[in-house]
Amino acid sequence: MELKSLVKISEYEWEIPQKGSMRVPGRIFASKKLIEEMDEKVREQVTNVACLPGIVRASIAMPDAHWGYGFPIGGVAAFDPDDEGIISVGGVGYDISCGVRSLRTGLKREEVEPVLEELIDELFHTIPAGVGSEGKIKLSVSQLDEVLVGGARWAVAKGYGFPEDLEYIEEKGCLPGADPKCVSIEAKKRQHRQVGTLGSGNHYLEIQYVAEIYHPEAAEAFGLELGDVVVSIHCGSRALGHQIATDYLKVLAKASKKYGIPIKERELVCAPIRSPEGEQYYRAMACGVNCALANRQVITHLVREVFAEVLPQARISLIYDVSHNTCKIEEHEVNGKMKKLYVHRKGATRAWGPGRRELPERYRHVGQPVIIGGSMGTASYILVGTKEGEEKAFGSACHGAGRTMSRHQALKRWRADKIIAELRKRGIIVRAKSKRGLVEEAPEAYKDVIEVVEAAHRAGLARKVVKLLPMGCIKG
Repeated sequence: MELKSLVKISEYEWEIPQKGSMRVPGRIFASKKLIEEMDEKVREQVTNVACLPGIVRASIAMPDAHWGYGFPIGGVAAFDPDDEGIISVGGVGYDISCGVRSLRTGLKREEVEPVLEELIDELFHTIPAGVGSEGKIKLSVSQLDEVLVGGARWAVAKGYGFPEDLEYIEEKGCLPGADPKCVSIEAKKRQHRQVGTLGSGNHYLEIQYVAEIYHPEAAEAFGLELGDVVVSIHCGSRALGHQIATDYLKVLAKASKKYGIPIKERELVCAPIRSPEGEQYYRAMACGVNCALANRQVITHLVREVFAEVLPQARISLIYDVSHNTCKIEEHEVNGKMKKLYVHRKGATRAWGPGRRELPERYRHVGQPVIIGGSMGTASYILVGTKEGEEKAFGSACHGAGRTMSRHQALKRWRADKIIAELRKRGIIVRAKSKRGLVEEAPEAYKDVIEVVEAAHRAGLARKVVKLLPMGCIKG
């Protein structure tokens, strides 16, 4: 992206000036290096989002932003339902509620390393992964409807976890407002055996250890010390979320024309929040969120079962579960008044600062854990939300490293056996269902996660708490 098209606010904050049909300015949080690496399409998409009705304050992009459908991936925008605000499929994405859940194990690195290969193999054989992967849970349409309404609460009620798990999941494990009648039969049919599966693409399950601590107070609140082993699960709503997005792109395309909303890009189709179409999409999207929360809860149960066999002294508990492809109804201050806004985060993580009543009591004095996944073989991070980030970006931060190379380009450049061997030399064990999928997710196909996290930290969006390094990784 050309710097001359931006106004520099600070070393880590840049503005796209409001002009033409833009209702608000654009705002990009990134270092100079990350800005220069961004495709020009990111600037274009941030600008297009700034033209949508009811947008509040700014159209925002995170440090890991890259080109997406409609919104950039790493895009954040809040809309006011009292001021013609809209809801957009492009602002949520296809993998509804894709997110990361991190678990404490109660174990140290030196306890796990002697049995690491056995542990990774057992996890790989127990947790279904890969394109179209199916689990042991087979649900009828009516049973799946219970999942779509209940989310992780449904899973816990069925024995997949403990009630205390719910305290450490966004929305306490269930997003209100879900209505299965707004989800197509096709979407439900595609999902009936996918609860408790990892999926493919950039999804993973990773064994990690705490390598560095930057914020001792927050690390203590999160129950983390140097050398602690952590399990991170990255996946979403699987086929159901994808089908909901596909279905509602058509619905909202008609709604955009019906309500006379000018659209700059096909995937930016939208509907007024308070229109029948807008309400239906929100209810369907909430079903997708709950499906993802149930999915990660069931996978957590499977992780517990494997650890009980291989390392019975383990005590698996949730650090946090946070999504990064959602639209949430949240209260934020606008012009000195608290307002309910519809906050779209696409490839962006909620990052609330201290004091929010929605946070677990254990974390309320420091803020919300913000889990930033690295690319396979690189570092991941846990940050903590800030009040400054709430003011600047509606309490949002980046969600990962962000791609710099297409999957097609990656396939031309690397071989699976070479990636596995190089990671093995570094002591990282990798298991993958697909060699193609492994190559598409090569670490070098992503931005430098250290640079991305540092930009979020320096911009004040969230503060670094701990650095996690990988020991083993499972890919679809």
